[in-house]
Amino acid sequence: MVGIRYHRPGFTLVEIMIVIAVIALLAAVSIPVFLRARIQADETSAIASLRTISTACVGYRSIQSPLTYPNSLNELSITTPPYIDQILGSGAKEGYNFTYTLVSPDQYTVTASPVTPNVTGIRIFFLDESGVIKVDNAAGAPVE
Repeated sequence: MVGIRYHRPGFTLVEIMIVIAVIALLAAVSIPVFLRARIQADETSAIASLRTISTACVGYRSIQSPLTYPNSLNELSITTPPYIDQILGSGAKEGYNFTYTLVSPDQYTVTASPVTPNVTGIRIFFLDESGVIKVDNAAGAPVE
């Protein structure tokens, strides 16, 4: 019975190495795509949140006497009914931090910056009482 080989079920080392190489290649291609998609989703959410804040500030100011913008984002979330949700009122949402500053009763600014630059977002967004959203990249240079 010399020379008789019995077929054992299973994979050879070469087959396993090929499968691992294919999986590694797919991961190398797909992970950056998923990261870019996450950044884009977080930035889109930040822009939508800034629009919500702008609308909330206008609504808040319209019922104040004398006319004034809120002192903080939290003030917009604790009114009854609230103008914004408590998550946004806390100043952080979807990978972005929102910094609200009341400059004067007639002026405010909001800065939306990524929690982790180049991971949760690349761009920084600015909003003031005009309602126009302006954009910079995380390095501070203007984006065309």
